[in-house]
Amino acid sequence: MVLSPLALLLALVAAALAEPLRFVDCGSKDGSIQEVNVSPCPTQPCLLHKGTSYSINVTFASKIESQGSKARVYGEMLHVDIPFPIPEPDGCKSGIQCPIQKGHSYSYLNKLPVKSEYPSIKLIVKWELVDDQDQMLFCWKIPVQITS
Repeated sequence: MVLSPLALLLALVAAALAEPLRFVDCGSKDGSIQEVNVSPCPTQPCLLHKGTSYSINVTFASKIESQGSKARVYGEMLHVDIPFPIPEPDGCKSGIQCPIQKGHSYSYLNKLPVKSEYPSIKLIVKWELVDDQDQMLFCWKIPVQITS
């Protein structure tokens, strides 16, 4: 089978857009992260435009059982975590079928809204998902730049 130049270009663009982010695992104890995607974020640091909402998709495997999960998001500046509100902190309402079972893989889906009033600044986004015992199912960090 021979691909036309247009089909080849479209396939390459799709592969590039689907490439997972490079992230730092910041303490996933009760789970292991398989992939982190922020869309759209074609390059790092992610340019987060004010007034835009970004899709978050984290694929992880659970090492424990838990009735539920809760997300906590921070903007890290000068090694200080500043809480960042998200529309839905309940992991069971964010793509995860609860109860969470040991050895199963899950796709956590959420939104990261960037409000217009946020300052234009470089920082680290730190995203945690904790289980019933307040232990980390996952924790990841990526560099971002908030821009107009």
